Amino acid sequence: MTNHPQNPDDPDSLALTPSAGSGKKPDFSKVQSSADTASGKSGGGGGAGGRPDFSNVQGSADTVPGNTGGSGGMAEQTYTVQRGDTLSHISKHFYGKASRWNAIFEANRDQLDDPDLIQPGQVLRIPQAED
Repeated sequence: MTNHPQNPDDPDSLALTPSAGSGKKPDFSKVQSSADTASGKSGGGGGAGGRPDFSNVQGSADTVPGNTGGSGGMAEQTYTVQRGDTLSHISKHFYGKASRWNAIFEANRDQLDDPDLIQPGQVLRIPQAED
């Protein structure tokens, strides 16, 4: 390859790496750029005095508590049924008492007709323990 001068008007003559054997690093000191982030507005920033206007920005956060293995003060948790689980076993795990199985059953009546017929993979709501 022959060494030709780079011409900014000819994209084919521009190289992103220094010429072979020159030992120089590319010179980007004359590179210019601009961005118009406020289309249709003057001032470049969109607001008074050229400052950005964030008055119409809205934010929200939707958090879902994870399955921590205990009530931990959270209103409701979920549990994915594993092979061999029973509502009594799940109740013992979350509440420390197997006898609270009915609270889990009642919280999941929309998907459970029989407390003895829970299936692996079902995601059950675990209501907060009532003292």
